[in-house]
This record gives sequence, structure tokens and C-alpha cells, in this order.
Amino acid sequence: MTESNGSAAPDRKEDMPDWEKRFRAPRVSLPDWAQDAPDRSLFVSNATGTYELYAWDRSTGERRQVTDRPNGTTDGVLTPDGAWIWWFDDKDGDEFGVWRRQPFTGGENELAAPGLGPSYPAGLALARDGRTAVVGRSTDEDGTTIHLARTGEDPVEIYRHRESAGVGDLSHDGSLIAIEHTEHGDAMHSALRVMRLDGTAVAELDDTRGGKEELGLEVLGFAPVDGDTRLLVGHQRRGRWEPMVWDTATGEETDLALDLPGDVSAEWYPDGTGLLIVHSFEARSEMFRYDLAGRALEKIPTPPGSVSGATARPDGSVEYLWSSAARPSAVRSTTGEVVLDPPGMKSPGSVPVEDVWVEGPGGRIHALVQKPAGATGPLPTVFDIHGGPTWHDSDAFAAGPAAWVDHGYAVVRVNYRGSTGYGRAWTDALKHRVGLIELEDIAAVREWAVSSGLADPARLVLTGGSWGGYLTLLGLGAQPDAWTLGIAAVPVADYVTAYHDEMEALKAMDRTLMGGTPEEVPDRFEASSPLTYVDQVKAPVYISAGVNDPRCPIRQIENYVKRLQARDAVHEVYRYDAGHGSLVVDERIKQVRLELEFAERYLG
Repeated sequence: MTESNGSAAPDRKEDMPDWEKRFRAPRVSLPDWAQDAPDRSLFVSNATGTYELYAWDRSTGERRQVTDRPNGTTDGVLTPDGAWIWWFDDKDGDEFGVWRRQPFTGGENELAAPGLGPSYPAGLALARDGRTAVVGRSTDEDGTTIHLARTGEDPVEIYRHRESAGVGDLSHDGSLIAIEHTEHGDAMHSALRVMRLDGTAVAELDDTRGGKEELGLEVLGFAPVDGDTRLLVGHQRRGRWEPMVWDTATGEETDLALDLPGDVSAEWYPDGTGLLIVHSFEARSEMFRYDLAGRALEKIPTPPGSVSGATARPDGSVEYLWSSAARPSAVRSTTGEVVLDPPGMKSPGSVPVEDVWVEGPGGRIHALVQKPAGATGPLPTVFDIHGGPTWHDSDAFAAGPAAWVDHGYAVVRVNYRGSTGYGRAWTDALKHRVGLIELEDIAAVREWAVSSGLADPARLVLTGGSWGGYLTLLGLGAQPDAWTLGIAAVPVADYVTAYHDEMEALKAMDRTLMGGTPEEVPDRFEASSPLTYVDQVKAPVYISAGVNDPRCPIRQIENYVKRLQARDAVHEVYRYDAGHGSLVVDERIKQVRLELEFAERYLG
């Protein structure tokens, strides 16, 4: 075994390789803005080398760093009046902490909800009165609790349940709370409840009852009008995510009947007359404005690629975060302006992505392929497997795959069964045979990559982070002859121990995926655990892990590593002081460098 340390970075910008520039170049998130003070915005940036929160006063142009912590901060919310910034304070990435707040104009941080102890966050909604908040919390002891917190008063618990739940939204006048809950025990498909501030129920919407299909609902937001009881809801009734309007006072449901083939999300325009629609289909995105009165859908022009966030402004313009595999992300506006253009080094682009469709055991599998410009196969090929599993790879800019391409590798990303964006049946398919179904799809795409002449079968890398790291370790053991080496970041390695050590919300998800606990369905956990197959692993293995990770905890990774050590299997382990990934740019670069060096040592 080798404990990795990494090599020194170049001292001068001109000596820096493109792959490193992509990580170091200043990046910004889509700015959030205060509902009643739209000139006040909040965004995340890595301008200092660590991802932190920044306040932006659009009226003056002033930008101010709000948080400054060694391991970074990304969770923050503006109060609707723009007076305060709430931010979540955990310990070194363990996701267990408290909400603090700071004046928008600067000042000392203070406890935002005194009386509420540390917990995992389970949603937050802030009222327009400037003093009321609805705070969702999750702990191993209590399950999910939701509290009403008012300035100068003790918090009041208004909801409690062992299963996972979360705060969705507050109505515009602050009288109603919408929550998502899984009291029925299916953590993949939420039901909705609307409550008054005292916790009494006003309305229920549950698509998990009375049918054979498992359907989910999600809160997209109350109408931005005082006294308006309409709630924008995401549903799966036609086999994909799409929006409808639910009047929580009358029970009336208005189906928008959008004739769009992929998943659809939506948010209100600030005047409540229309909806901003983001449509995701086959790894790309497009935007529309939907007029509620005329029931008309108007396309908003965007370049081909992916919209990873969008918001409608009071003047009717739309700001959105856009990128493609070849072009780095930028915050754009339908006015034609670039909304935020951080100073400093600009990120180099990369090569475009190519679409491949492969017939698999559960249907056609969509894969995205990048390779060095002008290169012909067979190439050393990296199968970069996404996390989630309820996520998908898209035609969006990603510095990690671009780094592999820079070093002469082809990169294949697979939207296996379990991925979003291809319909509810595709997303829900992995139940009970968790991990094994995804590997079947990855194997089908691997066979295509080799038979097509793209991939060199003697130089195949299986890699991924989080759920992708889990599939990497599972694939190395369950398909030992298929892979030349494996690189797993923050993985599930020992599923039973991971279940017992992980945060409560993920335990609920695992019970849904597996059909029970490790004690209730031991055979399923055993069949899906990389630890079961560790003695069959032939390829060199590289593992990186955050020692404070609450999602893929360190103890279960150590169990897997000990089994590798016991048989002198070739492996390297890198542990770092953070949680489920790092928000520090230097640390991210170090991890990528270690992965590239590991591959070079064993592939040449």
C-alpha cells in the first residue's frame, strides 16, 4: 500500500497546465436575490481559492466576501427583505451544524435560531417579515423535526417524524408552510403537506397512495402574491417530472400539459403571471416562458448545452448558469449581458461531447464521449461514473473529464439505469439489485467502446466519486477482468457499515433502495456491497476519502482497505481533512494530480 502525498504545483501561471487552470480559474454560482430587495444578491465563488459566500449589491456594484472558513462554505440564503444572510456552519465538511446569520452590509455573525442545537439541515424557509423562519432539522436520535423560529422567542416544534422530510416553501404572506415528507416509508417518492404556522394541516397531496405505481411530488414554490394559496408542484404522473399548479385552499389542480419529452422544472415569474420552465432532455437543457392566462409556451433562446440554474428577475429578464462540455460556465442574462464575470485567470475550454446510444439489458443507454482532438483509437479510456445515483451527466463543462482528455485519454460517461432525465421508470429501475443493475449498463457501454475501436481493452480505467466511487469498487470486484485499474473517490465500500454510520436521511434512502435494513434484507446488502467482492479484485485500486464524510463514512472505507492489505493487493489510499469532497481549490487539484499520476504509473 502507498499513502499518497502529491507533487508540487507549478509556481508561475504561464507554467501551469490547462487542466490546473480550469480548477483555479475564478468561478461563480447563479446569484440568488432578495425577493423584496432585488438589488441584493448572494452567490458562491472560489475567488480566494476556497468556495465561499459573497454578497453583491447591484445598485453600487460592491461585492463582499461573507464567509471565510478553512474548508469553505456554500450553503447560504438571503432573507426576503435582503437584510440578512443565513449560512450553515458545520465542522470541516461533516454537514452537522447550526444556522448563523450576518447583516447583508457586513458585521458579526450570530446564531440565527438560538435554542436549536446542531443537526443535519432539512430545508429552510424565511418569511418576509424579517423575523420568522421555518427550520428543518435531522438527527439520528429524532429523525426529522421542523421548527418555527422567531427573533426574540424560543423555537417551537411544529413537525416530527422518524422518516425523512424537509421544508419546501413559505407562502408569500407567511401564513402557510409546504413540506415534503416520506411518512409512508418510500424515501424516493415524497408526499406533500401544507400546514399553518402552528403545525395544523391544511391540505395533503400524496401520489404514493392507492396505486401500483410509485410516484413522487416536490415543492417548487408558492405563488409570489399575498393571499395566493397556489403552490407550484412537480409530479411524475406521466412518467417524468413536470409541473402543475395546486390550489391548496380549494384542492384544484391545474395540469399544464406541456408537450415536452424530458424532465421539466419550473419557478414563478415574480409577478405570478407566468412560469420559467427549464426542460432537460437527453443530457441538454432549454428554457421557456409559460403564460398562465393564455396557456402559451414561448421558447427562450439559449446556446446548445446545459442550464444548471435559472431565475426570473422582476424586470422580466432571466438569468441563468450555462455551459457546454467545450465551453466553461457563465452566468448569462436574456438581456444579452454576462451577469457575473469574475476577474482573473480565464478557464481554458475543452473538446465537445459526442452522443452514443447503446442497447442494454434494460433499454437504450445514453453515453457521452470525449476524446483528444484528432485522436484515433484504440485509446486509453476512462469510464467516469456519476454520483447520485439520482443524477445524470450532461453536456456541461467539467474540469475533471477535461483533465483526462488533456492527458490523452478518451472519457466515457454513462447515464445508467438510476439516472435522472430519462423518465421515472429508468430512474427507479435499480431497486433491490442496487449497484448490479448500473454495472450491467456500464458493461454494455464498455463492450461498445472496445468493439467500436475507441477504447484499448488493456487500458481501461473505472472511476467515479460518491455513488460513482461505489460503482467503481463494486465493478472492480464483480467484473474483475473488465478493468485495468480503478480510482474511487469518497465511495461506499462496505454497505452494511456505511448504512449504520451514515446520516439519517441516507439510511432512509437505503431502506427504500434495498427494501429494508441490513438486518431485514441481509442478502440484498451483501449482493450490493463492494466488500463482498473485494477478494476478487485484480486491478490496482486508488481510494480517496474525507475523514469527516457523513455520506460515505471513513470507517467502512477502512474496512475495505484492510481486506486489500490482508492479501497484499496493489492499492493506494489518500485521506484528507474534509467531508464528502473538498471546497478548497488546492485540495481538489492535488486529488486530480494524484489520480493522474496513479493512472500513469500503472498504464504507462
